[in-house]
Amino acid sequence: MDAMSRERTLIGGAGLDLEPARRPTREEAMEAVRTLIAWSGDDPRREGVIDTPKRVVDAYGEWFEGYAADPAKELSRTFEDVQGYDDIVMLREIEVESHCEHHMAPFLGKAYVAYMPTNRVVGISKIARVVEIFARRLQTQETMTQQITDAICDSLKPAGVAVLIDAAHQCMTTRGVHHRHVTTITTQFRGVFKTDATLRQRFLDFVNRG
Repeated sequence: MDAMSRERTLIGGAGLDLEPARRPTREEAMEAVRTLIAWSGDDPRREGVIDTPKRVVDAYGEWFEGYAADPAKELSRTFEDVQGYDDIVMLREIEVESHCEHHMAPFLGKAYVAYMPTNRVVGISKIARVVEIFARRLQTQETMTQQITDAICDSLKPAGVAVLIDAAHQCMTTRGVHHRHVTTITTQFRGVFKTDATLRQRFLDFVNRG
């Protein structure tokens, strides 16, 4: 299933039956940026901003490249020779650079991801890549936390998964209430991390270490 089909599935799951949106051409996207520059009160023909539409479209291509990537593919290559290892595998402080779907404003922070393997593990860089894929899409932090958890559960079939994201949202710090130094924490616990309070606390202790 390609990215646009997945998006249609998500929309359909919300009770809507919408055809996939046509992706605009690069020139149409740049013209939209010119419109926003003019709407903000500036002149898109001014020397200082005349190349801004090109730069913005290039930046969007990087910020939202997660739509063209498949988390399941990243997690598809696993290793079954774990030499009897049966404890937590955890990555701490994975950089999160994302944009909220409400204002398209950045939110920046860290992700902490752990899973309890059963009979197979995945390369640790793949976990970080899954976080990056979902971060480079428009969504809420809550949704992203759940998506990362679901992807790991679906692909690895582990005994449990724990995900914590701690991020600062610029839609809150640079507009609206203008509260700086406020971060949002979201969590998801599945399997043994949900049922075993001691294991869940170990994960949280690792998060808070240092």
